[in-house]
Amino acid sequence: MGNTSVGISDWKIETAPKGLVTYALGSCVGICLYDKAKKIAGLSHIMLPDSKTSGEGAINRMKFADTAIPDMLTKMTQMGVSKIGLQAKIAGGAVMFKVGNDRFNIGERNVAAVKEALSALRIPILKQDTGQDFGRTMIIDTATGVVTIKSANKGTWTL
Repeated sequence: MGNTSVGISDWKIETAPKGLVTYALGSCVGICLYDKAKKIAGLSHIMLPDSKTSGEGAINRMKFADTAIPDMLTKMTQMGVSKIGLQAKIAGGAVMFKVGNDRFNIGERNVAAVKEALSALRIPILKQDTGQDFGRTMIIDTATGVVTIKSANKGTWTL
């Protein structure tokens, strides 16, 4: 059936058999929310941790962990998904460039913000593949909930 592509600072929701894919997860984080019973998945590709410190005027809410995840969950519940039983899988948050000051480690900050947002929503993280120093592609099979991670130099594995 193919996969729907999710761009940077974007999120989409699909129902089996249509899958979801996002590319170029460096310091960005991909968040998959999956409802096993309904076979519905949401995939968000966040770029930054916190909308409140962005300094932007009219923000793209899909860009930030603190706004994208709750917004995607709201849309999924409107589609009949129950928050009970919903599970998350996350990937990305790499340190793509070594900088002397940890405050510039946006990958780690993104992962922490994603975990905080999911915890606040009481959605457990079932599996994760975060950190390190390489980019990833994240693919969700909505029929099974299996997340496949691909990396140019590291190969392919599943979460």
